[in-house]
Amino acid sequence: MSAPAVTTVVITDTNVLINFLHIGQLALLGELPAYRFQLPAEVLQELTDPGQRVAVDNAIAAGQLDLLVIDALDALALYGDLRDLMGRGEAACLALAATTGCYLASDEKKRFRRKAIELIGEARILGTEDLLLEAIRCDRITVAQADGYKVVLAENRYKMPFASFAERL
Repeated sequence: MSAPAVTTVVITDTNVLINFLHIGQLALLGELPAYRFQLPAEVLQELTDPGQRVAVDNAIAAGQLDLLVIDALDALALYGDLRDLMGRGEAACLALAATTGCYLASDEKKRFRRKAIELIGEARILGTEDLLLEAIRCDRITVAQADGYKVVLAENRYKMPFASFAERL
């Protein structure tokens, strides 16, 4: 009998959720066996588009995503410090990832990324393209599908620095 697969908890920022909503694949996050996606309530509050909010609420109800509340004192203290540097959703995600040892799903750059690398290290940060690559590796989508999603994301101002996911495998 083999050991059960280890599931990595990933604290998910708004931008990754929106990217998966843009490509109509939010449910795909719940289909990646290596990961369990969780989002702080602060991320949910950042979703101002009613359709996006309904889709995320449905994903939570379906068990594809877990909703979190920051309640540990160390996470609350770090969240308070980070709120001076970034938005509520980003601060909540980073505080939870830093205090729980979880991974972070975010496509943020600049100041946020520098602070995330400082607090949790680059290896624990996953972007949209990393998650799409994982979906290809576990046969949930094809390279051609991922390349199609890449085009849709570029049309929505999220560009990836490669021509095809085939280059990244």
